[in-house]
Amino acid sequence: MSTDLRSAPPDSAKEQPTVFVIDDDPLTLGALSSLFRSVGLGVKAFASATELLEYPLPAVTSCLVSDIRLPRLSGFDLQAELGRLGNNMPIIFITGHGDIAMSVKAMKAGAFDFLTKPIRDQDMLDAVARALERDQKRRSEETYRSELRGRFESLTRRERQIMTMVTAGLLNKQVAKEIGISEVTVKMHRSHVMQKMGTKSLADLVFFAERLGIRGREIRG
Repeated sequence: MSTDLRSAPPDSAKEQPTVFVIDDDPLTLGALSSLFRSVGLGVKAFASATELLEYPLPAVTSCLVSDIRLPRLSGFDLQAELGRLGNNMPIIFITGHGDIAMSVKAMKAGAFDFLTKPIRDQDMLDAVARALERDQKRRSEETYRSELRGRFESLTRRERQIMTMVTAGLLNKQVAKEIGISEVTVKMHRSHVMQKMGTKSLADLVFFAERLGIRGREIRG
């Protein structure tokens, strides 16, 4: 039975959420790792950004807690490299040398949060919880869009053309006239579209077209 894509996106977090931690101070690294494990989170700890980049990151709900001042590759450099690699997990920067300028730079670069040492355990756990929630929603949305895109790509070129036209508000007879086929044939293609997209109403089909960004887009047959 097909998934109802008109409802909320599915939960993609089927494995233990993981916090990746980077700090060149062994005491801080150990303390943070113990803190996250104490609340049931998976933890992967690294002494440098290079070590993390060499690690095959699993496709699970996750976030990164990283010191900004790291040997060789800084936290900002790591953030840029992860972005280049297409990894969008939320990043929480920590530092013992924080100032307003550094905080602004971190947030402008897309950091999820910025915490200055010493950090209260609860403040850290709260920040991580929010970051993991954001990542879970992002992954669920990506899974949702991927399945929706797969259904759209299963349509023939003619079916895609008709889907874009009917979701733009054209009647069957208008579609038939526009592309030079009979209204009966339009109805047949439209029925196939509804079946393949897993929907029973035009409203849902319009919703899907909007999510795919193809509503009203012209596709020549």
